[in-house]
Amino acid sequence: MSKSKPPKTEPPKRVRIIGGHWRSRLLAVLDSPGLRPTTDRIRETLFNWLGQDLSGLNCIDLFAGTGALGFEAASRGADLVVLFEKDKRAYANLVNNFQQLQSSPVYGAVEILHGNSLDYLKQQANCSSNLIFIDPPFQDEMLLNHALMEAARVCDDSHGGGIYVEFPSSRPREEVEALLPGWHCGKYLEAGQVKACLFRSGKG
Repeated sequence: MSKSKPPKTEPPKRVRIIGGHWRSRLLAVLDSPGLRPTTDRIRETLFNWLGQDLSGLNCIDLFAGTGALGFEAASRGADLVVLFEKDKRAYANLVNNFQQLQSSPVYGAVEILHGNSLDYLKQQANCSSNLIFIDPPFQDEMLLNHALMEAARVCDDSHGGGIYVEFPSSRPREEVEALLPGWHCGKYLEAGQVKACLFRSGKG
């Protein structure tokens, strides 16, 4: 008798905002190769690190995808959240998710932009953002490297925030830390195939 194949694991079709003004609201997830929304467990841990109230912070979700990180920051009172996405379909999905959330607007501003994320970051002034989320496609190692180096210039975490990065568990943590001299990985998590660091500069 032949053994039946185990059922395929389907990607999540929706993710849930876990805290703040939009708590329990759902975000639609595209079924797209390489799209990997930050899991509930990791997001919950991250926002425990950051604190539940992000008022006063300017944030950038650099490779926004579904928008789970950026919308979570907006939900928790960030003054400004810019979600940046290169893929046209993912960008359209971000806009649609935000339109659904607008039935209950948050206090801060939310901007959703389409284009090259790294080019956008290079155009930002020194110390112009407080919290930068960097979760690029895992297969593009150099994209992560360049984004981290630019983020160190753009981010001012003296009043909270930091540089949050996700990268494959196969990549040594020390290799990523070496890209951010003057910053330290103050918080660290490894979950499944993902490593996550919240870098702080020590200014705050």
